[in-house]
This record gives sequence, C-alpha cells and structure tokens, in this order.
Amino acid sequence: MLYSVLLLVMLGVFAALILYFVSKKFYVYEDPLIEEVEDVLPAANCAGCGFPGCKAFAESLVKTEDISEMFCPVGGNDTMKAVANILGKEVSEQAPTVAVVRCQGGCDVRPKTSEFQGPLSCSISTLLYGGETDCEYGCLGMGECVDACDFDAMYMDEKTGLPVVDTDKCTSCGACVKACPKDIIEMRPKKKRDLKIFVSCMNQDKGGIARKACSVACIGCNKCFDICPKDAIKMENMLAYIDPDLCTLCRKCVPICPTDSIIETNFPPPKVKKEDAKKPVKKVKKVAKEKSDDVVVAKEKPTVKKEAKTATEKVEAVVESITLEKTENNA
Repeated sequence: MLYSVLLLVMLGVFAALILYFVSKKFYVYEDPLIEEVEDVLPAANCAGCGFPGCKAFAESLVKTEDISEMFCPVGGNDTMKAVANILGKEVSEQAPTVAVVRCQGGCDVRPKTSEFQGPLSCSISTLLYGGETDCEYGCLGMGECVDACDFDAMYMDEKTGLPVVDTDKCTSCGACVKACPKDIIEMRPKKKRDLKIFVSCMNQDKGGIARKACSVACIGCNKCFDICPKDAIKMENMLAYIDPDLCTLCRKCVPICPTDSIIETNFPPPKVKKEDAKKPVKKVKKVAKEKSDDVVVAKEKPTVKKEAKTATEKVEAVVESITLEKTENNA
C-alpha cells in the first residue's frame, strides 16, 4: 500500500517537472500592451473592425506602426483616442455612421406574386429565386439582418414586413450589411441630428417595369439629377444614388421625385411660403386713397349747401325789394 502511494507521488512530481520545462521551452512572449489595449476595447467581438474579435484587433494595433486607418466602429473615436494614448500612436477621427435600409417596398406598395415555402432564410431564398414579388432587387423580409445584429438595433415591422434600424442603438458594426444577400443595407454618415437624405430603392429595371412592381420604386426619370446644385446625385443602371459626402441636405430633390422614393429623416416640416409682403401694402394704400377721396367729397358737400343757401337769400332779397317798390308806387 505504501509502495503504491510513493509511486503515484513520484509520477506526479515527474510529470510536473516535465510540464514546467516544456512551458519554459515553448514559452511565447506576449506584449503586455496587448492586454492593456484589449481592456480598453468594448469586447463586442462584432468583427466590425475587420478582425475576428477584439483580441485579434488589439494584437494588430500593438504590432502595426501606422494605425490611422484602423478603427473600432463600436467604441468610436473615444475608444481609439484611448488606444492612441496607450500606444503613443496617432489615430484619425472618423465620422460616425449608421445603417440605412434602402428599400421601402412594403406589402402595401409591392404586391406579392408568388409564395416561398422553403426555409425562412434570405440567403437560401436568394439562391433559389428573386423573391415573392416582381422586384428582384428589394428586401425579402425574412429578417436575417435582424438575427445578425448583436445590439438589438434592428427589428421587423409587422405592417410593412421590412427591417427597421434603431439609430440610437446602432453601433455601425456592419454585421447587417454583411448578412444581407441583396445588398440593400448601407452604412451612411450620421450627421448632426441624424439628418439623412437617400434614395430608398435598389431597382435597376426600366421605369415602367419598376413602377409596376413597386409604386415607390425609382424610375430613373433624372429629375433629381437635374435639380441637384452640388452634383451629389448619380444615375447608373436606371437608378439614382445620392453621395452622402457631396450632399448638402438642401432637400430640393425630395419634393420633385414623382414616386417618393427619396427619403428624408429627422428634418423639420417644410415651411409654408407666405404671401408677398408688398401686396397688402398696395391694398392699404388704395384703401387709404379711397378713404381720402371720400373725405374730400364729404368736405365738398357742405360747401355746395352753403352756396345754395346764399343764392336763395339773394332771390328772396330781390323779391322783397320789388314788392316794396310796387307798394310805394301804389301809394
């Protein structure tokens, strides 16, 4: 019994010595800055930075000399500034972005012409056919982008059957963009007060075909292209696209779109044009002139009465003098 116990102890000690020497022999040095940088990162592991996780991103940040082009969309500029302070490197500040769904073809404007009875997956449906409507470019409405979002920033609208982005929760990780097989989700700059103007359509068919499939489809009429003062709108494949870097948010293209395919978000309602301020002034002047004429007429009337009264008195005086003369002659 004692022999067995001693044997087990000796085997344990021997195994421990082997593990110790192996660990020293194959020890891999890790820069302590990697762990420090990783602690600053948001630990979302969303792959929005282009790396499989925050650990890999931290390693790349430490090993790369120029990190100006590297960016964590979830942490944003504040996180990158903290990383720069740790590593003593420079980073470039980037404008925040937000996901935008470039399709508004809900059930009320894009009627279904078929029914898909396979697995409820956008990727599988895209491989088999174009969709349940005549628009093969629009959203399939199966929510694969919503499933890909780890931040609950997207949900499916029950009325329209389309995904909706909650801009307050969106972290710009880009997971929904990668998940969409139709490429209808785009990352656009999140400007002041989240003001955006974009063409919410991806249909590249000719105008008549596109309008028949969806009543709010872009028909490629070039009206928005012609009215844009900054050349921010491009026409390609019968489809208009608004460049967010060139767009000044003037909103001239929105009311001119015949199908309402251009969307504006978070703008105040347009101001109603007031009547020209000069017109009431002219009316007032005219009214004032009429009133002044009335005053003149009113002033003239008493003068006429006075003249008439004087003439009557003269006639009466003449008659009275004639009467007196006749009386004197008779006497």
